[in-house]
Amino acid sequence: MKLTITTVFLCLVFGFVSSCTHNKSTSTQASNTTDISLQSAFAPHFNIGVAINTQQANGKDRQSVVIINRHFDTLTAENDMKWESIQPSSNNFTFEAADALVNYAKSTNKNIIGHTLVWHQQTPDWVFEDANGNLASRELLLSRMKTHIFALAGRYKDDIKGWDVVNEAFNEDGTLRESKWLQIIGDDFIEKAFEYAHQAAPNAKLYYNDYNLYKAAKMDSVIAMAKGLKAKGIRIDGIGEQGHYGVEPPLKQLELSIQKVAAAGLTMMITELDISVLKFPDENNMGADISLNFVLQDEYNPYANGISQSSYLKLAKAYKDLFRLFLTYRQDIDRVTFWGVSDNDTWRNNWPMNGRTDYPLLFDRDYQAKAFVQDLVALASEYQ
Repeated sequence: MKLTITTVFLCLVFGFVSSCTHNKSTSTQASNTTDISLQSAFAPHFNIGVAINTQQANGKDRQSVVIINRHFDTLTAENDMKWESIQPSSNNFTFEAADALVNYAKSTNKNIIGHTLVWHQQTPDWVFEDANGNLASRELLLSRMKTHIFALAGRYKDDIKGWDVVNEAFNEDGTLRESKWLQIIGDDFIEKAFEYAHQAAPNAKLYYNDYNLYKAAKMDSVIAMAKGLKAKGIRIDGIGEQGHYGVEPPLKQLELSIQKVAAAGLTMMITELDISVLKFPDENNMGADISLNFVLQDEYNPYANGISQSSYLKLAKAYKDLFRLFLTYRQDIDRVTFWGVSDNDTWRNNWPMNGRTDYPLLFDRDYQAKAFVQDLVALASEYQ
């Protein structure tokens, strides 16, 4: 590729190494025509965050780091603060990866959101078992929960702005998920988690995080839970509504859910935002249940060699529609966090079918901003 003066200038201004090494010109290709970053564009409205992995936190994925440094003001560990990463065996704490993320965030003056303290997934089996391999007692599991939360949240009590204390504890119909946390401790396990988190990190904001909260029954139960905690004097500051959507996001239902959270006096975050362009093999179980696993089929992996123009346009429209909604309710939304930096490292490539090729994020596999990103930047300036 022959580099012109204009090309070099755009590479330097927008901060993408790969824009100097790829010469593609399709309408779905990245655009470097704006020198305004996402975090700068949305700073008057809400924080713009991203979940990062180990290679990004320790600086080895340099192309992603360029994007993170420029465009995002808040970082979340995608996996490095989950129980299996922090305490894979009893009292064996491994903080190296989490420390790297915290140090990176501090060195670049970015906020940190901890994710997550109590979850039914990515928690080792030993947590729920006694010395004989039988189900642990309520007292033992509460003790382990407290020890873990004090070790993790306590370690970063001066560094982490907020915690996803409990993650995905409700079913779609609003009932509590039949997890081992519920089975062993009882329905006050959420209460205990928030109680311990506040004791360990008294200055941190404390959140509940879940997917499909645009569904009324689920959101109503979550809000009732939050009100119940507040009535007991237990701190809970907000609700994270995971944004794992398809190209036709549930805009009206999402709007109603934002209104409900605001009416309850809670802070609202859009978390884990990504938009899949692929069909889902089980429409009755759409969401983010990572236990789902289907055999790869061509029907559900149509874009292995590149996204179609029509699907790209649907993706662009979905993002613009969502951000119009977020901006409309900017007084009620504290943060929008994307679940991954680029299409290279999105979990959507392997869920719920290992080996799929998806395109759910703002930055493509060449680490370029997709063309509609400049539309999102322009949209932000329309709201004052």
